This record gives sequence, structure tokens and C-alpha cells, in this order.
Amino acid sequence: MSVITNPSTAEVPVRTRIWCTVPMVVCASFACLAQVSFASQQYAQDSAPYLWMIACVLVAIPSGLILLARNSYPQAVFWTACLLVVALPYDSLIALMALTSLLARRQGTKVTLRSVLAAATTTIWSQVRDALHPAEASIWHAIFSKPYTGVRYGNTMVMLVDERTIIASAVVVALIAVAIATLAGLHIRSRALARVAEAKAQSANEQVSRLRTTLDNQQLADAIAAEAHDTLAHSLSLLALNASALQAESRKLKAEAEQLGNANVAGMAGKIAGTTEDIRRQASGALDEAHSVIDMLRHPEDARLQLAANDAEASLTRDSLLQLIGDARAANMRIDTWIDVQQLGQLDESIGVIAYHVVQEGLTNVRRHAPGAPVSLQVDANPPQGVHVHVSNPTMPQSPSHMADTRKGAGFLVWPNAYSRLAEHANTVLTNITSSTLMYDYHGLGEHRTQP
Repeated sequence: MSVITNPSTAEVPVRTRIWCTVPMVVCASFACLAQVSFASQQYAQDSAPYLWMIACVLVAIPSGLILLARNSYPQAVFWTACLLVVALPYDSLIALMALTSLLARRQGTKVTLRSVLAAATTTIWSQVRDALHPAEASIWHAIFSKPYTGVRYGNTMVMLVDERTIIASAVVVALIAVAIATLAGLHIRSRALARVAEAKAQSANEQVSRLRTTLDNQQLADAIAAEAHDTLAHSLSLLALNASALQAESRKLKAEAEQLGNANVAGMAGKIAGTTEDIRRQASGALDEAHSVIDMLRHPEDARLQLAANDAEASLTRDSLLQLIGDARAANMRIDTWIDVQQLGQLDESIGVIAYHVVQEGLTNVRRHAPGAPVSLQVDANPPQGVHVHVSNPTMPQSPSHMADTRKGAGFLVWPNAYSRLAEHANTVLTNITSSTLMYDYHGLGEHRTQP
């Protein structure tokens, strides 16, 4: 039984299982058939009232089927059942079942009082009507008759009580039946509301738990960001400052060596000055990246939106690759390309996004760690075989074993040593998406590693 509440219409929808619906339909139809069958005994077979009883029997057979609509239209079902019981010689069981369904599915004092009063009136009318019929055509008379008496036994029915007792008994039983139906409906409603309240409480507890977890995570991220700002950013700033100082001293040494006419020392000092400039520039770039990471830790929602926007703009198409290569060449990079992309409409979109970022990261690494060096870029994309990305420069050995490949994913090279974790992370992401084994080769500072 599933329960859903709708406060705006005071509804408590209760979906009853089929094993409960079938007995209700059968019992309601049988009760209507039983009372109309007894009522027909007072009429001759050739009379018009008897034909009316036959029509009532035909209507009584499918009458219980109206209970099938009690989930969607409980009020309409209830008032229809009351109308059938009042207009036709039917038992009130079908109206009592409809009353229980209505009280279980609708809240409100007016609805409850109105429906209970209507059900009580209908039930009393049905039972008293049967009690006022002749003895042979009344269920209540059959109940209070002496055993083995009546037309079926070839004699006159003998009553054990008087008529007033039979009518009073019919009224009392009718009121008891209404009370039982009312209590049953209210019990189902209260149980449904309790389940709804429990579900709301559970949802609130889960929300509180999620908020507490988010708060704890944010506090941890703030602590990490503060520590990174105090240590990592400070260390990088000192590194850039020391590199600048070393560069100044190297230039001073070069000038003094040139004045003394020592060309070797001047050349070595110039190389040291150039190297320290690279170190200073890289330290400055690392400091900017560190600040970006710290901002992402302090503002995770903004970072999530930014990353989602980057993924939305990235796609592995010929136009996007040409745009990326054009931007790299505009930054004074020398790039030799081989791009062969086919049937990209059949390629998984998530794989295309990751492959695009692989190319982007490879070109960025070359620009940062090998500025001015020529770059070779090869991109092969064919959905049946997969995506292959190869980025290299002349400072690295190139051979077939250096190329990363997969038949249903994407392969790539990442360097230098600082980006090994990024390669491992991207490898894991691609493996999860393509459900295939991904091989990648890592080359940096003489290190070679292959991970399946």
C-alpha cells in the first residue's frame, strides 16, 4: 500500500492491492443479489413488479464493479452506491464499503459528517425496507423465523419475535455496520497519514544529514584552503622571489664577467639567468594555479558550475579541434597535426568531452614545460575502433611503444612528473565510461610506466 498526501485538496490517496479489491466487488454484488432475490418472492412471475425485479438482478450482478473506481473517484463512487441502494432493493453493504473508501481517502470534517450521515440513512432505509417486506420476501424475517418453516418446507413461516423487534434489530444492526465502516475508514486514513508523516520525517532527517555532511566537507575544504594559502602559496612566492634574486645576481655576474673579458663565465651566467627566468615564470604560474585551486575549495558551487560549463562547451569535433589548435598557434606554438575524425555522431558524448580535454591538457603542458618547442598532434576518432590521441615533441623519444591506444576509449601522453596523477585520474574516468582496458604510456624525466 503506497500513500501520498495532497494538502491542497485534503486528499490521502490509498492504493489498495488487488487481493482486497476482488473480495469487495464479489461480496457487494452478492449482497445486492441476495436482497433483490428475497424481495422478488412477493410478486407473481407474470406481473410487472416481477419484471422490475429481474432488471434489478441484471443491474446487481455488475454493481460491485463501481468499487474499482474508488481510488480515483471516492466521492462519486459513494454517492452512486447510496443512490443504487435507495432506488433499488439492494443491500447496504456496497454503500458501507464505499463509505470506508471515502473516509480513508478524503480528509475534512464536512466530508466526514456528510458521508457518515448519508450512509447511516441509506443503511437504515435498506434494512428497514427489507424488514417491512412480507415474511417470505424478507431476509430479516428469515433470520427470526422458526427453523423448517416457510413455503420451501410446505407450511407457513412461524416468527419467533414480533415485527417491532425485527425492525428494531434491523435499525441497530444498521447503525453498528455504519460505525464499523466509519472506524475502518478512519483507521486506514490515520495509518496512511502516519506513514506520510514518517516519510516526511525521514526525508527531513536525510536532508539534515546531507547538510551536516556538506558543512563538514566545506569546513575541511576551508581548512585545506587556509593551509594551502599559508604554506604552498607562501612557498611558491618565496620560490619566485628567490628565482628573481638569483636572476638578478646572474645578470650582475654576467656583466662583471663581460667587463673582465671572461666569455665562459659570462655565457654560463647568461644560461643561469635564462634558467632562473623559466623557474620564476613557472613558479608564478604555479602560484596562480594554487590560488585558483584555493578559490575552488572555498567556493565549491562556483567551481562546480564553472567545470560544468567547460564540459558543456567541450566536444570532439573537427571545428572544436581546429579552434583549439588555432588558439595554440596564436600563442606562438608550432604544431604539426594529423586529424582523422569519422562518424562522430556515433561516439559517446562523454568520451568526446574527455578526449577534447586530453588534447587541451597536452598542448597546455607543452606550452608550459617546453615553450617554443615544435609539437606533433595526432587525433584519430572512429567510434567502432575508439579514440586515439598522441601528443609529442622532439625532446621526447618517439616510437610505437610510446603511443597510447585503446580500441574503445582514448589514449594520451601526459608530462612532466607533476601531471602523473592527472593521467591516472583521466585513465580511470575513461575506463569507467568505456568499460574497457585502457593502456597509457607516461614519459617524463626519463621515467617510463605503463598501467593497464
